[in-house]
Amino acid sequence: MTLAIMQPYFLPYIGYMQLMGAVDTFVLYDDVSFINRGWINRNRLLINGQEHLFTIPLKDASQNKRINEVHLADDPKWRSKLLKTIEQGYRKAPCYQQVMPLTEKIVNYTTDSITDLVYFSLVELNQYLGLTTRLVASSAIYSNAELKGQERILDICRQENATRYINPIGGTELYDKPTFEKTGIQLRFIKSKAVIYSQFGRNDFIPWLSMLDVLMFNDIASVQTLLGEYELV
Repeated sequence: MTLAIMQPYFLPYIGYMQLMGAVDTFVLYDDVSFINRGWINRNRLLINGQEHLFTIPLKDASQNKRINEVHLADDPKWRSKLLKTIEQGYRKAPCYQQVMPLTEKIVNYTTDSITDLVYFSLVELNQYLGLTTRLVASSAIYSNAELKGQERILDICRQENATRYINPIGGTELYDKPTFEKTGIQLRFIKSKAVIYSQFGRNDFIPWLSMLDVLMFNDIASVQTLLGEYELV
């Protein structure tokens, strides 16, 4: 069984989804410290030909809290504002009519938890793309938050009976292949290849935007092909 562990990111870039599609079980690492100005509640869209950063407002978010302890702001207007921004940016995109109902379902999901919102969004994206990856929140099952770093990752792998663990390429200095191999777990790193597609026929392609950008310009079969554009090292 192949496993990956990542913090919950809202409507993440395609590299995140490539990692999810490469494994059998994907753990949302939600009982670790919240990261201010990270990708948990933010991402980028293509609006009026420019890169646009959107942010889901949170209530009293702090790096002193765990991600699953952080709540959405009380003002619900951010949902309609975000949907209006997406409509303005992508209503002429080729797959807008297919993708906008999914987007509305995700953004309008009723919850006050950023973890729950991200979990729901990833389940919906999985289903839309025909992925079968199992999603699990680390806070819900493993009871090992006292462990840190590599030891906690290894413990989750043991609890899931994983034989292979895949991590983003940025973690090559954090995790040690021989240590994993001693416990019977193969450690691999996922490295995305260049993912390029037409954005309204622009010559200056803007890469690594939210998965929404990928979906708005590519049908499901094309997206499934793009999800395989990576190598394991």
